[in-house]
Amino acid sequence: MSQPIENCRNCEKEFEEGFEFCPHCGQKAKDELTLGVLFYNTISNYFSFDARFLKSFLPLLFKPGYLAKRFIEGKRLLYLHPAQLYLFISVVFFFLFSFNARKQVQKLDENLAKTLVKKVDTITDQRVKDSLKLAKVINDKRNDSIAKAGAKSALMSTSQFTGMSEAQIDSIVNSEKFKTSNNGNVNFDFNQEAVDSLIAINAPDKVIYETMGMNDDAGFLKRKFFAQMLKFYKSRKGGSVLQAFYDTIPIAMFFLLPIFAFILKILYYNRGRYSHHLVFSFYYFSFLFTVLSIVIGVNFIWDIPDWIDWLVGFSTIFYLFIALKKFYQQHWIWSFFKTGFVAFLFLLFVIPLTAVILGLFAFMFY
Repeated sequence: MSQPIENCRNCEKEFEEGFEFCPHCGQKAKDELTLGVLFYNTISNYFSFDARFLKSFLPLLFKPGYLAKRFIEGKRLLYLHPAQLYLFISVVFFFLFSFNARKQVQKLDENLAKTLVKKVDTITDQRVKDSLKLAKVINDKRNDSIAKAGAKSALMSTSQFTGMSEAQIDSIVNSEKFKTSNNGNVNFDFNQEAVDSLIAINAPDKVIYETMGMNDDAGFLKRKFFAQMLKFYKSRKGGSVLQAFYDTIPIAMFFLLPIFAFILKILYYNRGRYSHHLVFSFYYFSFLFTVLSIVIGVNFIWDIPDWIDWLVGFSTIFYLFIALKKFYQQHWIWSFFKTGFVAFLFLLFVIPLTAVILGLFAFMFY
């Protein structure tokens, strides 16, 4: 007598009744969708939060180099995959870090609001005085012949706000206060009073850019830089730039980790393929994010003294030293010097250069 046949809901292939899982695709035969199943599957599929995570977490903290060595040896189902472990821990870290980042952004905005007091001139009967400022600041950024034509054009475009006639504009442009001195360099030390005056009379952005130091032949990046600088000056909110900087850090980590593995490949060129060094890097960065997550979590309850922060930072380098020794099986002395080289190169060159690039990117596109 033949067994009753069922159809898999996933692959729609037939199999005999009584199977707990579909023999074709592996989906559970009778998998009722409940809230528990929904969230468990989500966590399990994307983060593999199962027994392998628990078996991997303690060795990650207390056995430097152990997980990487076991993974290279072929023990790849007993412990969590290095990329999955890194993904899960990094998500936890950046989630916790976002609370600190939000506080820092708010604090920066508050400090800037206190130090950068926005000075906006009220448009009153002194419209000629404001227009004279406009003519003067344009002239400071151009030569005599170009400045006079440019200033007159700019003043004419803002005449609806200044109420000046063309004769008055000509007298201002030709006055003794109209001098020239401009090198076209990017400079944060511009005349804030002049810029505030231009903003108050709704002068065109192009005129304000010239006041801040931009010349006519500026390229796309330079023009973008001045536009962002003016945007920052008007808003007086550096928190937006800082937030953009923090938002790019997770992306930067996808480049820093392979660079770290590449440095290891150079130092241990005859100790396996690049993928082996990448496995070690995944586990080491997972350890770093774990330690930082613990520090952030403790700081929510108790403000950690600075000496403990330094101790934690030194412990991560000591952990690297032990991990390199056990994973690559080299002498203690060689492991010590290579640990120092990796730490020196990464902390003093790679990370600072990355921070500068991220800072520029954050400022240009916040």
